[in-house]
Amino acid sequence: MRILLLGGTGEARALAARLHPGVAVISSLAGRVPDPALPVGEVRIGGFGGVDGLADWLTGNDITAVVDATHPFAATITANAARAAARVGLPHVVLARPAWPPGDAIVVPTDTAAADTVTRNGYRRVFLTTGRSGTAAFREVDAWFLIRAVTAPEPELLPARYRMVLSRGPYHVDGELELLRDNDIDALVTKNSGGSMTRAKLDAAARAGVAVIMVDRPPLPAGVACVDTVDAAVDWVRARG
Repeated sequence: MRILLLGGTGEARALAARLHPGVAVISSLAGRVPDPALPVGEVRIGGFGGVDGLADWLTGNDITAVVDATHPFAATITANAARAAARVGLPHVVLARPAWPPGDAIVVPTDTAAADTVTRNGYRRVFLTTGRSGTAAFREVDAWFLIRAVTAPEPELLPARYRMVLSRGPYHVDGELELLRDNDIDALVTKNSGGSMTRAKLDAAARAGVAVIMVDRPPLPAGVACVDTVDAAVDWVRARG
């Protein structure tokens, strides 16, 4: 077997480690993070050139199956991978970590809707954890932001008033509580990424009485096979070996 593993997540790194060295895995990273955490085994960094480019790459590199373990909000590559794999007739599965139960969160469909919700509810001090590309929707919002990201957004994508924290999880409830209280946060804005690495901010917000605005996940492409754990992904790969 020769697997293309679309990665960049903790699940992708864990899957590569589980399959190595018995299965030939090429892990692909988008290249948007300057210093990514690398998986074991062979790694390629950069895009494919859309559906056509990915389909050509799959056939040109003798790939026998595709596992998409990208971030739940990486909708473009997920859609492209589904179409490219179908075009060249390869088995394809999405490893999608379970979403967080929204609880009392205000669930919105987009970053723009989240920004509108901040304005409409009059929140003044916001913990913004939607990633580097998620800050643009908040540029005109009249509030102060604590922005946490792995890599700093471009200056033109930032709101007028903010503090930047560059870090990568996992995070813990006590530390998240301290962050909320030290910065007098009244609202948390997050994407429903799921998983345990960043879950602590939701638990801390619940303890501190901080409102949560949660951006819902984009839907997966129609008809794709999906698993929700690394164990299930390992079983899927081995069943095709």
